[in-house]
Amino acid sequence: MLRVGLTGGLGSGKSTVATIFRECGFHVLEADAIAREMMQSGQEIFRAIVAHFGPSVQRVDGSLDRARLAVLAFREGRLDELNRIVHPPVIAEQERRTAEIFARDPCAVVVVESAIIFEAEAWGTVTHWRERFDRIVLVVAPDEVKIQRFLSRIVPEDAAPEKRAEAERDAHARLAAQLPDAIKLQGSDFVIDNAGSLASTRSQALEIASVLRAASGQAAGYS
Repeated sequence: MLRVGLTGGLGSGKSTVATIFRECGFHVLEADAIAREMMQSGQEIFRAIVAHFGPSVQRVDGSLDRARLAVLAFREGRLDELNRIVHPPVIAEQERRTAEIFARDPCAVVVVESAIIFEAEAWGTVTHWRERFDRIVLVVAPDEVKIQRFLSRIVPEDAAPEKRAEAERDAHARLAAQLPDAIKLQGSDFVIDNAGSLASTRSQALEIASVLRAASGQAAGYS
């Protein structure tokens, strides 16, 4: 069994690497997807967020207004408050799902894809999380590339200039809230440079996957 942390800043391309790892037969747990599940109406995290931030973070239909929450977190300086509500239960759920996978398959490689593996401890919202991983894979790219990738995902090509400018400000704010890659490099076991082509990224990811598979005790044979 092997637990792998897959991390990288906003727009670094860690989701692309996660897809490649999944194709290799690894179990991938997406931290953002788990958080979204646990932030649905009626869930414990949802109730805690509304209780803390007030009804302004709810839409008319009662669901969570994630855009409003992002403004509060990244532009109004309340990210720490949000993290202290969200991080502990989401990480606990990742641990629970990981344990279930290992119970079924003792030689499994479980990859937890999360942007804040290093940040969560630095921010003080969880403790000793980094120590729960056997290996850390960091995906890197220049900041300007990260920002353009982020914008390409959320801003339509025909969007008004002010809409794009707002999204760019949001991207810079989110990136500024994360630790620089230079710091993360010091605690990482593998680094994937995702500034180039998809073929290059895939080649690096497959080479690392082979090492991880061997460390877990799996037999070779995945494509």
